[in-house]
Amino acid sequence: MTDDLYPAVTSDLARKRRELAPDTAAAFHAFGQAVFADGALSTRFKHIIAVAVAHVTQCPYCISGHTKAALRNGASREELMEAVWVAAEMRAGGAFAHSIIALAQMDEAGSAGCGHAQDSRQSGDQP
Repeated sequence: MTDDLYPAVTSDLARKRRELAPDTAAAFHAFGQAVFADGALSTRFKHIIAVAVAHVTQCPYCISGHTKAALRNGASREELMEAVWVAAEMRAGGAFAHSIIALAQMDEAGSAGCGHAQDSRQSGDQP
């Protein structure tokens, strides 16, 4: 990632981040190490999960870093691609599930008789 929006991660930038907030940077690093340590879930599986989550949060740095870490920890390309597809379904599933909010509002507007877009088209006005 070397474009203007996502600069390349460099050791200089990482050092500057640590220097600007050393205690917080150290705590965050320790937290990450604890989270990705083997436990009830293996480190490999945790990075596969992270790859899926990174696709939903759309963090290119996380996608890159956790893909590499998952591969280093024995994940297969097929496992990673399936995780990405799970993420895609969950992201799309969220839009599908939340459609009931729009449907409820349409029903409420219909019962109140205020379908503005439909009324304006019927009268010949532009929306």
